[in-house]
Amino acid sequence: MLKAPERIATARLVLRKPALADAERIYVRYAGDPMVTRYLSWRCHESAHDTRAFLRFSDEEWARWPAGPYLIEAVTGELLGSTGLGFESAQEAITGYVLARDAWGKGYATEALRRIQGLGHDLGLKRMSAQCHPDNVASRHVLEKCGFTLQRLQNRAEFPNLLPAVPVEVLSYSFQP
Repeated sequence: MLKAPERIATARLVLRKPALADAERIYVRYAGDPMVTRYLSWRCHESAHDTRAFLRFSDEEWARWPAGPYLIEAVTGELLGSTGLGFESAQEAITGYVLARDAWGKGYATEALRRIQGLGHDLGLKRMSAQCHPDNVASRHVLEKCGFTLQRLQNRAEFPNLLPAVPVEVLSYSFQP
């Protein structure tokens, strides 16, 4: 099985495999911020302990599949957020991204997603998908700008950081590398 590089550079960013030592920075920068996590499918972290659990999951994904989560850093080393691939099979993966509030609106999500799309191509993926809350206009714009096409409203999903926590129809996007 072809393995992805643990570190990938773009013009302004470095995407790298997370390490356990990153837990506190991840928690403080974005995973513990209710505003940042409001449209995500995972709960806002209540402490760095929650973040360490995610990092253990990340290590398991990297061990099992060609890639997994990546942290998004500025070339200066500042942590901006995360992205990556979640494999459903050897030929299909789901992707997404999350950025700290002060990194919004600067084109980082688009730049990171385009690099992840290239990685999907390099790994021989036939299909990449992404899901999006219908009210997350900024995320929808990034997906469409990167060539993802809206496939359909998918089954209802709960977004645990939105109140009331009621299931909503999820937008399902697809891209063929």
